[in-house]
Amino acid sequence: MGAGFGLLRLSPDAFWRMTPRELAAAVSALLPPAPDHLSRPDLSALMARFPDPS
Repeated sequence: MGAGFGLLRLSPDAFWRMTPRELAAAVSALLPPAPDHLSRPDLSALMARFPDPS
């Protein structure tokens, strides 16, 4: 609600008529691009560096 009313400045009617997918798309337009996904080698390196405790 804070993002819808505060950042997007939607009216209450417009906010409540939006689907969650529409709201997520509108909010994501205000955020920096998401980083790329980890490659398998990068994930393996992180798993080796920070193993789960047994």
